[in-house]
Amino acid sequence: MTSATLRIATPTALERALQRLSIALARYVERRVAQRAERRELALDLLREQHARRQDPRALDIALLAIGSRPRP
Repeated sequence: MTSATLRIATPTALERALQRLSIALARYVERRVAQRAERRELALDLLREQHARRQDPRALDIALLAIGSRPRP
């Protein structure tokens, strides 16, 4: 093989730089997607917790009746 053939078979410096850039960019995007998914999960967990804590508006009236007091007007 001649040296000209070897040079054609290997990527140029620009191509190598572009490959490194694309790998770094893909890594960055994957990390951002994972972070966004994690934040979404946390937000959904908080929302589920808030819904679970939401009290029945009649609960106080029922508790007052249980101890023999009058319910709220």
